[in-house]
Amino acid sequence: MSLNTSENMREAVLSAEGLVMRFGGIAATNNVTLNLKKGARHALIGPNGAGKTTLINLLTGVLQPTEGRITLLGEDITQLAPHRRVKRGMVRTFQINQLFDSLTPLQTLALTVSQQLGLGATWWQALGNNARVVDRCAELLAQFHLTEVMNQPTNVLAYGKRRLLEIAIALACEPRVLLLDEPVAGVPAGEREELLKTVAALPADVSVLLIEHDMDLVFSFAKRMTVLVNGTVLTEGDPEQIANDPRVKAVYLGHGEEGHDVGPSDGMPAPSLDERGSASPGARVVASVGAKNHG
Repeated sequence: MSLNTSENMREAVLSAEGLVMRFGGIAATNNVTLNLKKGARHALIGPNGAGKTTLINLLTGVLQPTEGRITLLGEDITQLAPHRRVKRGMVRTFQINQLFDSLTPLQTLALTVSQQLGLGATWWQALGNNARVVDRCAELLAQFHLTEVMNQPTNVLAYGKRRLLEIAIALACEPRVLLLDEPVAGVPAGEREELLKTVAALPADVSVLLIEHDMDLVFSFAKRMTVLVNGTVLTEGDPEQIANDPRVKAVYLGHGEEGHDVGPSDGMPAPSLDERGSASPGARVVASVGAKNHG
């Protein structure tokens, strides 16, 4: 281990070192090292099939790595069960909503807050019985723009509101590290701005790892970015460095000097290109940021 790697690990709230995940003869994660510092706004990007979800499943304990080590707040959690990682401060949201459709946002948050405060055994009592629960729920409902819909069943909420509720639940768990898995996936254009602003306003003391295809969100949110391709870290840097990296442009634009060496693992056209062969908005952001920095 190099001196710089050791220093990064000491500063990190969450650290993965040399993670490998093999499914038979296929390495879905190949010697990945990632360090998330306190208060980080870190994005993990890459084409479909790059191994992003596998990596998140390793970090959260859904999968056990074939090789490597994961530490959270200096503690080795490589073998720790997912729910114990949550107790230690690591919380994730999912690409697909995981919500109780019949409950309202208020009820859902009240259950989460009660559990977090050690009041899970009294869940059957009336909501207003505990002032701490009421106050925290009111705070979260306001923060995530859910006050107006707090008494509506979750299954009738607009999809953007459901996404906001999921992040509110995660924050109700008082995380030290928050893993956001494609928070704007499937959210209609008219509901995206509210969600983007809310993500941008997450507490500064919570370290956030964002997994996202939407480059508008990635470049507006992240201070540090890791690019994953075919299960391997291609590069890491700040947004300007990533935007100007020819290897990243090759992945997202499908051309360049290294365009034949970097691409999706299934051999299909790069996912950031639409069916007409035009660069997606994400690819255009990478290209435009790079052009502005050179212009």
